[in-house]
Amino acid sequence: MEYSDKHDILSEIDTVIGVQKELSFGYLVAVFMGVALILLLAFPKIFLQSSIYYKSRDISSLEREYKSLKEERKIISNEVERKKFKNQILDTLF
Repeated sequence: MEYSDKHDILSEIDTVIGVQKELSFGYLVAVFMGVALILLLAFPKIFLQSSIYYKSRDISSLEREYKSLKEERKIISNEVERKKFKNQILDTLF
C-alpha cells in the first residue's frame, strides 16, 4: 500500500466514526466552564480545610502555653507556701 491509499482509508474511517480533528469554540467554552465549576466547588473545601488546620495549630499552641502556665503557677504557689511557712517559723523563734 502506498501513502495515498493509507491516507484515503484513514480519512474514510474518520468520516465513519465521526471524529473531529478540530475543536469547536462551543466545546472549548464547555470545557472551561466545567473546569471553572470544579474549581468553584473545590475552593470552599480547600479553604475550610486550611482554615481548620491553622485554627487547630493556634489552639494547640495556646493549650501548650496554658499547661505551661498552670505548672508554673503550681511551682510558684508551692514556693509561696514554703516561704510563708518558713516566715511563720522564723517569727516564732525570734
